[in-house]
Amino acid sequence: MTKQNKKHTANSKRNTQSTRKGSIDPVTANVIQGALENIAIEMGYKLMRMSYSSIIRESEDFGAAIIDNKCQQLCESRHSTPLQSGPIPGYVRGVKKLLSGRGEKINPGDVIIHNSAYHGASHGPDVAFLVPVFYKNKLAGFSVTTAHHLDIGALSPGSCGIVDAMDAYAEGLQFKALKVYDKGKRNQPMWQFLHDNIRAPDLVVGDMEAQIAACRIGAERYLELIESYGQKTVEAASEELMSYSERLMRSAISDLPDGSYQAEGHVDGFLDDPDRRHYKIAVEVLVNGSNMTVDLSGTSLQCDDRPINMPLEGTVDCAIWLTIRSILLDSTRYGHIPQNSGLIRPINIIAPEGTLANPKFPAPTIARFVSGNIVADTLMKALSKAVPNKVSAGVGNLKVVAFSGLKEGSHWVHMDIHEGSYGGRYGKDAMDAVDTLYANTRNNPIEDIESHLPLRVSRYELRNDSSSSGKWRGGIGSIREVTFLEDSFISIEGDGHAFKPWGYAGGKRGKPAKVVLHKNDTTKIALPSMMPNRAVQAGESITLTGTCGGGYGNPLQRNPQQVKSDIADGFVSTNTAKKEYGVILNKDGDVDITATEKVRKKLQLKN
Repeated sequence: MTKQNKKHTANSKRNTQSTRKGSIDPVTANVIQGALENIAIEMGYKLMRMSYSSIIRESEDFGAAIIDNKCQQLCESRHSTPLQSGPIPGYVRGVKKLLSGRGEKINPGDVIIHNSAYHGASHGPDVAFLVPVFYKNKLAGFSVTTAHHLDIGALSPGSCGIVDAMDAYAEGLQFKALKVYDKGKRNQPMWQFLHDNIRAPDLVVGDMEAQIAACRIGAERYLELIESYGQKTVEAASEELMSYSERLMRSAISDLPDGSYQAEGHVDGFLDDPDRRHYKIAVEVLVNGSNMTVDLSGTSLQCDDRPINMPLEGTVDCAIWLTIRSILLDSTRYGHIPQNSGLIRPINIIAPEGTLANPKFPAPTIARFVSGNIVADTLMKALSKAVPNKVSAGVGNLKVVAFSGLKEGSHWVHMDIHEGSYGGRYGKDAMDAVDTLYANTRNNPIEDIESHLPLRVSRYELRNDSSSSGKWRGGIGSIREVTFLEDSFISIEGDGHAFKPWGYAGGKRGKPAKVVLHKNDTTKIALPSMMPNRAVQAGESITLTGTCGGGYGNPLQRNPQQVKSDIADGFVSTNTAKKEYGVILNKDGDVDITATEKVRKKLQLKN
């Protein structure tokens, strides 16, 4: 035994003794927390580097976390998307419930695949792999990765835009706590089944293997941590840090005035179907001391045969937790806060069964991100009445386009995330052309797209003269035009065509999104925000125009010099500057102070 190992052993004995007395010193707790976070970060980086598809490698649409034997999250990879890492405790609860119901045990060497949207998963394409961690022959926790996969054998290519799925079975393969490794032995028939039933199997199954490798690294590191400090000490440190996170959240909630705060939002739905459009999201926030209840009663009933429904566990809960944490515990004020299950303890969620926010099986859920984003945005609108200086104005939702085709008998599949934008914030202009709220993925570099796929990105820019006016302007959506070099297929999953993002405190509403298909005969076809798989021809192109977020505050209070900069950047035109901001530039391009004051006075009287 080395001197270093002897030191760890001595520390383990001392820490175990202090833990038995019911306490742990804060230094040890923070050292262990740092080690846990580094484990999750390493898992995430290893997964990114080993993955084949751009949705994981470039967009970072994945999650990595360590979960204890009570299904509590101890840490997560910081650069993963919240909608992937957040549901992981639910995945583990779902797996344990399913295995227990079947009389199966979790053994050392097992690797479990799981994606059931009604057992903790976010939706079918977000597939989790779980590696159990055993210490002294007892289950100590799980190392888990999740990732969005480009195809899971649904009715049409890709794993987004399957917006005509009539039930959960049409959305692709369902993995309900199945062992791909059993006691360390590879379940070869299961792997053959995956290869035989997934389009682009080399890509997808390769990503799955990368997930397992990252899980095994996490499991190995977690076991090393337990062996170094002792299981009781690690558990005590984790519980102390969860309690710390809980105390921070309770303190932030206690600062809110007790009462009820309400708001409504709307989802486009299926704009080409009169019977399935314009769904309502109703949010009521009840604050009582350090406890908060988010009640979604009043939300539209579930859509039985279209996949816009949201799992309560895995989507709705994550949208709510992330929004509350982002608003009440802003990192610019609080710094780094341990991301763990303690943050959610003060928050209760009510979502009546049979609604969009808590559907009954087998209602389809694959397009749940668009409605989930509206849940988050509407919750923020409700909280604006309690903490107006901590929210943004309405957020511009994003969309996802699935591109696919056949080349020499093999499928190619690409999922492109087209950004939305944020609304203006108190004291700050909004962020432009970003993935919003609980998704938080990165866009795909043009070079990566064009080097791997028969697609050409012929245009990628911010919208001109589209910034929503306010004392702090709204965010600007992007425009991306993609030309098809071969006969291909496209499908679209998005929102923001029918409803403009809300403005706040006098700020103007945002601008809606649109999608246009340019045919080879020069005709243009406006496409809805939700569109099932459609064939396109080589030479045709599609133009995606992103939503612009709402403005915050009275536009007439915006500094004229900022408006001048906005004009120079193309965010607003000189006409918009005069009409909405009351700002006039002279011939030299400088602010005409006298003319500006006159126009602003007229606009104030008019309003």
